[in-house]
Amino acid sequence: MTGYTQISYDVQGPVALVTLDRPEKMNAFTRTMMAEIIDAMDAADGDDRVRAVIFTGSGDRAFCAGADLTPEGGGHVFSDPNPVEDLSDERVRDGGGRLTLRLFNAKKPLISACNGVAVGVGATMQLPMDMRLCADTARFGFVFARRGITPEAASSWFLPRLVGMQTALEWCMTGRIFDAGEALAKGLVRSIHPQQDLLGAALGLAHEIAENTSAVSVAMTRAMLWRLSAAEHPMVAHRVDSRAIYRLSRGADAREGVASFLEKRPPNYPDTVSAEMPDFYPWWDEPGYE
Repeated sequence: MTGYTQISYDVQGPVALVTLDRPEKMNAFTRTMMAEIIDAMDAADGDDRVRAVIFTGSGDRAFCAGADLTPEGGGHVFSDPNPVEDLSDERVRDGGGRLTLRLFNAKKPLISACNGVAVGVGATMQLPMDMRLCADTARFGFVFARRGITPEAASSWFLPRLVGMQTALEWCMTGRIFDAGEALAKGLVRSIHPQQDLLGAALGLAHEIAENTSAVSVAMTRAMLWRLSAAEHPMVAHRVDSRAIYRLSRGADAREGVASFLEKRPPNYPDTVSAEMPDFYPWWDEPGYE
């Protein structure tokens, strides 16, 4: 896909910047935006120059004000003129969930720089991102119960893992809008920044990763923490991390990591996620894996 119309995608050194770009609509979410972000993620994962991806919104009012429910938004389940009776039909699938599942499967660290209002899918799309920073003007809301629907974008899986069950239930049952301070206190965001400093803080975090770590190590670490923290028994994690340590410790990045430490110099890791991921990745696709 080329010629994005609802996002911009810009590679700045080791960082890819994805900007939701409908400022006149407070960056409201559409299926076109969903498809463009997924395509941008494919580009970032396939580009070994990219070591981290930052997401933000255009303008200073909103990160994303939720789903665009207007006709120009391209249609929505709220007003679908051709309802589907078979719930296994592909058309039933939630667009926000398609996006968050793609973000969940990313090989690169994902950083949210939430620059303003983030409600509905504007909030839930940030949940599978690894670090969430926000402006002091940010507002969040899981407003679904106030629209007569339920949480979407797999947020019933993500949100309790980030903020705990009690907070997730309160936010989703009340559907109220809350501020950046509450988001920080409950663990939804990592840090709060003045609007003008937000993107710089996100870039600083992205560069800290890019300049000091192995891309393969980070990709494996991301997959392991997101998946294995939900495993039923630590033995599941032990099986995976044993294989990961065994394979990676014999690679060029491990040799460089030790050498740069002993020589007291910045590392220069040679391995790439396109060529040197361990042979058992993705392990969750193996027959019998649970």
